[in-house]
Amino acid sequence: MTAAEIRRRLMAHADPGSVPILQSFFKTGAGQYGEGDVFVGVRAPAMRNVCRDCRGAGLGAIRTLLRSRVHEERLLALLLLVDTFNHGDQADRRGLYDFYLSQTAFINNWDLVDSSAAPIVGAWLYERSRAPLRRLAKSPSLWERRIAIVATHYFIRRGDLDDTFRIADLLLDDTHDLIHKAVGWMLREAGNRDSAAERRFLKSRYGRMPRTMLRYAIEKFPAAERKKYLQGSVSPGRRKRSARDKP
Repeated sequence: MTAAEIRRRLMAHADPGSVPILQSFFKTGAGQYGEGDVFVGVRAPAMRNVCRDCRGAGLGAIRTLLRSRVHEERLLALLLLVDTFNHGDQADRRGLYDFYLSQTAFINNWDLVDSSAAPIVGAWLYERSRAPLRRLAKSPSLWERRIAIVATHYFIRRGDLDDTFRIADLLLDDTHDLIHKAVGWMLREAGNRDSAAERRFLKSRYGRMPRTMLRYAIEKFPAAERKKYLQGSVSPGRRKRSARDKP
């Protein structure tokens, strides 16, 4: 199936009326992290239906869609890539993992990362060296840093928490709100598996964690405990965005 045919199927579900809402939700205004991103108004359920109908699309079509200026086309490309990865053999998966990391310039919004990092990067690295995650966590790219932490969700689901804590440590002083949210989210997920391990991690770190990161991490703690953690955390104003965090 060609990229043009997949695009036609996707556009059949476009709803122009929802575009302003999506543009606001994904921060496409001047100076925001999604500045200039283009939406056509395809909702997630329809997107997944199109993905199912277009299963088996070749890597050439996926590459074309992933390089589109239209957000939903890039998201569909990633959903198709995940599906292809899931059905591939070891050689296929290695190639798809390498392809994914070569295309991070186009995986440039939080939903694009969150729908693909764990099932591709996390899945490939699960039984391999985690060194690529450390490299990604030190990247100047906001999206590569988010890939690094979100990829560990694959490990968490299998009870392997160590690299979530390691990558969280590397990102503890990150200045971007989207990294604060992602790290806090993964710490919360790790805590769902082992609450004692999460508390050990927080014990010596919560005092300097960005408020948003900490709030996400302790969201499921008892109210009294949350209050104690938040009273000892850094104030939101202490951390400012740096030039590297601009889109």
